[in-house]
Amino acid sequence: MKSFINFFFTLSSPLRGLGGFLFFFFWGLGGYAQDLDNYLQIAQENNPQVQSAYTSFEAALQQVPQVSSLPDPTLTMSAFGRMVETRLGAQEARFSLMQMFPWFGTLEAKATTAELMAEAKFQEYLDVRANLYYEVKSAYAEIFQLSATIAVKEDNLEILDSYRELALRKFEAGSAPMVNVVKIDIQREQVLTEILLLDEELQTRKKQFNFLINRAGNAQVIVADTLTIQRPLYDAEDQLQEEQNFEEHPAIIQFNRQAEAYESQQVVARKNGLPQVGVGVDYGVISERTDANPVNNGQDVIMPMLSVSLPIFRKKYRAAQKEAELMETAIQQNKQAKINSMKSEMAMTRYDLRKAQRLIALYDRQLESSEQVNKLQISAFSNATGDFEEVLQMNQDILMLQLQKIEAIKDAFVANAKLEYFFINKNQE
Repeated sequence: MKSFINFFFTLSSPLRGLGGFLFFFFWGLGGYAQDLDNYLQIAQENNPQVQSAYTSFEAALQQVPQVSSLPDPTLTMSAFGRMVETRLGAQEARFSLMQMFPWFGTLEAKATTAELMAEAKFQEYLDVRANLYYEVKSAYAEIFQLSATIAVKEDNLEILDSYRELALRKFEAGSAPMVNVVKIDIQREQVLTEILLLDEELQTRKKQFNFLINRAGNAQVIVADTLTIQRPLYDAEDQLQEEQNFEEHPAIIQFNRQAEAYESQQVVARKNGLPQVGVGVDYGVISERTDANPVNNGQDVIMPMLSVSLPIFRKKYRAAQKEAELMETAIQQNKQAKINSMKSEMAMTRYDLRKAQRLIALYDRQLESSEQVNKLQISAFSNATGDFEEVLQMNQDILMLQLQKIEAIKDAFVANAKLEYFFINKNQE
């Protein structure tokens, strides 16, 4: 088991307080926050798309007994309006029972084809479920970002209030103009409006989240105070492992099973072009003769029968086999296209994750320096040697850095969730 590194990022004490709202960007082998685990479970059980994918798999399983069973026997009954005279008597009725048997191995090949198609459906279900997990995590991260942004802006209101009180005292002391107080009031109005709009967006995001996991739109969505990121179990430099993992991904296994199914379908097409053998019995009802009494007078007739189909029209069998070959080729082409797409998307996702990590580290350094400058500016303004405009501008700069860091944390979480989708089998070990 690989060792893990914990990165703790907080926007509390060094950033003038966020009302106890902490942001932890955590790498490790620990699980997600319990709330997110619960939502993932609810989504798996309730999401209609996942349910549909699993139902399609169950429906595909029902093909196996259908194609692996013998064709129904044929029973023919006939009665003669005018009896056919035979040496032993008049033939009154005739019954024929016939059972056809496909060529050896045909039913097994059909069953194999159906089983492989069903397994492909199951892999499709796993892929749909894994993609749903990514969508839930992404939506959860968006809600987290909005909640955190609102918390930051609410704390900024308290800071602006403290600035207003300071500016008002300086005005009353005659050492600063009233315009400083007015500027703060303008900023407060802007922040209050932004909080209102963010809260409306947050409520909308929560409704979308509930619809995603198939719940009522007004159901409560609990957002944790931390984002916990589970480290993917892969080596970013191991290209061979990357290739192998793609081959083990449900989306790729699905293509493999479909290709194998069409390969088996070629066997079915060849065997369908071979004769079918029918075994049956013919039973004739004979009435007794009254004008004579031959040996076995009136004895019913039982006649075994054997029939063989003659598949002489070969064009349709060759076309069926060619169709299966072409479908197998098409599946292989789609598989390669999917692998290429996943490679491209993974490369960009890894970049997004590295970018978010570096931005978080940058914002931490900038916030630490900005805090020091901010304290010096406030002290200078209190001593009538500083410019209040610079104090307000630095406050805006710090707020911007806080919001950018929240966005970077969200981006890192979403990128990691995408990597977990790519390495779904690794994360399940």
